[in-house]
Amino acid sequence: MMMPMMMMMMIALTVKLPEFAPAVGIVACSLAGVLASWYFYRETASVDIGPTNKRKNSDVAFTVNDDGDANNDDEKDRLFANDDVDASKFEKIRSIHRFIERGANTFLMREYFHLATFMIFFGALILVLLGTMHDWASGTYAVVAFFAGALTSTIAGYIGMKVAVFANARTTVMATHGVGPAFRTAYVAAAVMGFSLVSMAAFAIFVISYAFRLHYKTTLTDPKVARTMFQSVAGFGVGASSVALFARVGGGIFTKAADVGADLSGKVDNSIPEDDPRNPAVIADNVGDNVGDIAGMGADLFGSFAGSNCAALVIASQSPDLHRSWNAMMTPLVLSGVGILVCLIATIFVIRGAVRSVDDIQPALKNQITIATVLMTPASIGVCMLFLPSKFNVSSIQSSNWKVALCVVAGLWSGLIIGHVTEYFTSYAHAPVREVAEASRTGAAPNIIFGLSLGYKSVVVPVVALSICIYVSYALAGTYGIAMSALGMLSTLSTELSVDAYGPICDNAGGIAEMAGLGEGVRHITDELDAAGNTTAAIGKGFAIGSAALVGLALFGAFVNSVKLGAVDLLHPFTFGGLLVGAMLPYWFSAMTVRSVGTAANEMVEEVRRQFKNPNILSGVEQPDYERCVAISTDASLKEMIAPGALVMLSPLIVGFLFGVEALSGLLAGSLTSGVQMAISASNTGGAWDNAKKYVEQGHYGANNSKGSEMHKAAVIGDTVGDPLKDTSGPALNILIKLMAIISVVFAPAFASPRTGGLAMQLWDSAAGNTNANNAPVGGASF
Repeated sequence: MMMPMMMMMMIALTVKLPEFAPAVGIVACSLAGVLASWYFYRETASVDIGPTNKRKNSDVAFTVNDDGDANNDDEKDRLFANDDVDASKFEKIRSIHRFIERGANTFLMREYFHLATFMIFFGALILVLLGTMHDWASGTYAVVAFFAGALTSTIAGYIGMKVAVFANARTTVMATHGVGPAFRTAYVAAAVMGFSLVSMAAFAIFVISYAFRLHYKTTLTDPKVARTMFQSVAGFGVGASSVALFARVGGGIFTKAADVGADLSGKVDNSIPEDDPRNPAVIADNVGDNVGDIAGMGADLFGSFAGSNCAALVIASQSPDLHRSWNAMMTPLVLSGVGILVCLIATIFVIRGAVRSVDDIQPALKNQITIATVLMTPASIGVCMLFLPSKFNVSSIQSSNWKVALCVVAGLWSGLIIGHVTEYFTSYAHAPVREVAEASRTGAAPNIIFGLSLGYKSVVVPVVALSICIYVSYALAGTYGIAMSALGMLSTLSTELSVDAYGPICDNAGGIAEMAGLGEGVRHITDELDAAGNTTAAIGKGFAIGSAALVGLALFGAFVNSVKLGAVDLLHPFTFGGLLVGAMLPYWFSAMTVRSVGTAANEMVEEVRRQFKNPNILSGVEQPDYERCVAISTDASLKEMIAPGALVMLSPLIVGFLFGVEALSGLLAGSLTSGVQMAISASNTGGAWDNAKKYVEQGHYGANNSKGSEMHKAAVIGDTVGDPLKDTSGPALNILIKLMAIISVVFAPAFASPRTGGLAMQLWDSAAGNTNANNAPVGGASF
């Protein structure tokens, strides 16, 4: 690995890249990602979920396509070699698949309608506030970027959901042939989302930046124009993160209301399996995996990616040296583009590797992240050495290309550390989760106590890793170094997304297998795939939260520089007051989201119990009303997602305009420090409870303590308590951190200066007759 690094450094010292180099690199890498996504999609589509027939004089089944044409290549199309799976069961698979697809489409269309309404309102707010209080040109361009970010994020989430629904039944089909084919099908489908999302994001941000440059013609010569332009580009991050917030919260409420309702009414009340087709909430539960854990998660990480790039661009535009070089300005996007190619190489290692048993699943997924990190290390150093000047001033610090390269590497490896720590605390292969499972012997209360303790303890190492990364990055390149370390952590995003999306696909595949009655062997395979998926989903959340902390801090620095605050004085009463309020906001936000899940889950439980009063449903004679449960989750999520979203998006505006930038700086710092630790704890606690339940279900404590036992019921209760933590409030908190910060950056030109304070203080000081030497309101006293 050292040889390529040395070669890149030598090239960097001797080669001066032309100005079109970033465009070529970004477009080429994005195109490669799109082509890879298309290839992976075609491979997933090659698995047929149609009914099977038998060939004459052959004991090997062959597939029949939806148009009725048989595939005649024996070696290529041997999909259904398991004689125990007859055509009627595959018809059930198709029927269940259609139910899930219809429910997911219905929810997303309604969610996107509500989202579009809110986006139009908030876009108008951006235009009016920036136009009247700064200038109409920058307001207009910020709105254009805002809608571009919102639209691209929506499309990315929708693509992920469609591919996941497309792949879940196909993974079930391949599970009839063993763990290897099922794993490959699920992972290849997940890779479609991983590569398409990152490619779209990198390309869209580049196009927005280049298009805006055509208007702001003096970007490379006038520092004020450069700052104005890239603050408008940051509107892209606001749009992306706004969609992410509503997708995460709305999808999380949907999926956890259905999940909790299905578990309590099914497992606890009636002792039936998790995905029993007699349970009226089972389809809603499987729909939720797609709209919450796929569409919501995709939009979330899209927002992280957009926010980190926007943070780096805004801070670079404030540098007296970097804004003069288009190559230097585009370095963050080039780095992201190269990450696509690196992740593609790592993906080939995994899908060509051998997963022959259930014991190979977890190592294969972990190795994927490790391989991508190792390969990305020299690649990121090469990008920084080639595209950044050898010396430059940024964030009032004298830095260089090799120092920024070290910042990127620090973020890259911090992400890997956070991922492995998350895996340790959420996988039942390790002691912490097994301790939670063991505690279930004596009831639900010990299970919950041990789970909470695990979550709190799991915060320690990630926070220490982030603290070291922040110190190193700031010492080397100021807030620009922090932004680049965030990009380093997200440079392997295609891999992280693929690993994350793999889990919900396998979860759906297991549900379909049980509902279709495919037998214990198939269900065992899908359970093992799902258990590994739960852990990888937790790893993905860890990456998202870690990157959110770095992005939020970088955006905070960009905001402080934009409003010319200088230093943030915690002894200033407004700053400290804002700090306390900001630290409180994650608790308020979590209270809203968890209560929303509880309210919707109560309604779901009542509906399931009502349907179970019909003896024909519980006996399996009559089909439950699945669509009624889907409607309950849909209505509840759409109604309940508005208040948490408004809290996050309006809080920085209210504080900034009424109480000034000192109070807003405290608000951002408080929400960052409090939100990161709450998010890590909530996500890991919920993940541990989920896998502790699965560990009990596998019979590790004997047949008397397996499914249906009192120990199992205690573990199920712990799992249901953790559901809203790991899939609703926990993941959404990292969006709170990013979105509040980037909204503050975009609206920074409209906020009053530190000298005059906010509107409320101006009115107060005017009424009290307090003015400074320039006859302006004081804006508050200091200790």
